[in-house]
Formats: sequence, structure tokens, C-alpha cells
Amino acid sequence: MTLLERTKQTAKKRGLSLTEVAIKAGLAEKSIYSWDRSNPKSDNLEKVANVLNVSTDYLLERSEVMNLSNSDAEKDLDIKDALENDIMLAFDGKPISDKYKRIILELLSEEDD
Repeated sequence: MTLLERTKQTAKKRGLSLTEVAIKAGLAEKSIYSWDRSNPKSDNLEKVANVLNVSTDYLLERSEVMNLSNSDAEKDLDIKDALENDIMLAFDGKPISDKYKRIILELLSEEDD
């Protein structure tokens, strides 16, 4: 399976088109379609992997572990647990910094009071 096919398959599982994935990743609308002719830059591959919530190794078929998925069991993942257990979280295709993780945890703790 090619990188393009794996990306397309994963996007479909997430209910997204490749165009939607590209836009969410901040790439040109049709840029992922060129991955069958040339390899993407590593930062673009990482952005797409973040949007799809998988590792770059999964997209490159170096691993069969997808990371988190949108399965029903994992939709209920508690954000507080994710932050406390150091699960990779991203916003707009970029990892959330430790500073912002602490702020989010503080806000969530205030809600519990």
C-alpha cells in the first residue's frame, strides 16, 4: 500500500476526504494527491498525521498502531486523563505545549470544584 492509499484509507475511517484533511493541516487542497508521485516534506506528513490522529509511522506503514482513533470506545477519552497521562494532544496540527496543558488542567480542576 502506498502512502497516498494509507492516508486516504485513514481519512475515510475518520469520515474525512483528502481535501478536508489537507485544509485542516494547513496544506494546499489537493497537495496530498501528489504523494503518489513524490514524498511529502516531513513537516507536512506530521501535520496530516496530527489531523488524522495517527503517527507518521502508521501512515508510512512502519507500524500498525494507529494511536488514538475515533472509535466509540475512545470518543469518551477524558481530556484531563489525557493531559495527566501525557497523551499527545494537538490543536490545528501543532502539539499543545506543556504550558498550555497546565493551564487547561487548572481550568478543568476549577470546574470540578
